[in-house]
Amino acid sequence: MRKQIAAANWKMNLTLQQGEKLLDDIIALPHQLSEHQQAVFAVPFPYLAMAQQKIAEKKNVFVAAQNCYNKKSGAYTGETSVEMLLSVGVHHVVLGHSERREYFNESNQFLGEKVDICLANNVTPIFCCGEALSVREANGQNEFVAKQLEESLFHLSTVQIQEVVIAYEPIWAIGTGKTASSAQAQEIHAFIRSQFAAKYGDAVANNISILYGGSVKANNAKELFSQPDVDGGLVGGASLIAEEFNAIINSLK
Repeated sequence: MRKQIAAANWKMNLTLQQGEKLLDDIIALPHQLSEHQQAVFAVPFPYLAMAQQKIAEKKNVFVAAQNCYNKKSGAYTGETSVEMLLSVGVHHVVLGHSERREYFNESNQFLGEKVDICLANNVTPIFCCGEALSVREANGQNEFVAKQLEESLFHLSTVQIQEVVIAYEPIWAIGTGKTASSAQAQEIHAFIRSQFAAKYGDAVANNISILYGGSVKANNAKELFSQPDVDGGLVGGASLIAEEFNAIINSLK
């Protein structure tokens, strides 16, 4: 069975003390992850070492960075390398979140370079794709997402692509309270999987986890995750509330 993943994206929220308490509270709540299930916490850079220490003894629980740079090292003030992430025990990183694309002008090519350096260092990219409301209203979401995948990922080998986690995020549903219906989520997730199948074959496509990332909450997670091509969620606001995120973890199939 494909990995089922509940990934928390804290974004630029919480102080160190608040982050410590949130992790403590979530860890203390009752949940049991099966072999094919994972919980991932994408925390701000200053909290990576703290979070890694908190979850070090937890099975199938991981810490992720929210970004990394596309170079190994050098004069890139303010950036963080994959090597730095590895040095604090972090083996996952979120790449291409819509906020990075929109506010920091990260292109598909640039993100492809980040994917490459992650995979070369055995770091799992959680690669985000998705469309804005204007694209969805024009019914152009399939072509838009297909271009993101093709330009950032389709140079990868059959082995490499299976190391990438995909997070589909309808930008119109992030932080707005709007959520794609479970049928809408399934439709676009199935389309994404079909793109991988066309490029790499059905067996490879069926081994790639595709997460939904648009206003996932405790009260809609189970229905969303029950869809055959939805393999969990990349969760924003609800991941900042211990009971909410714990319920989302427990909604994994």
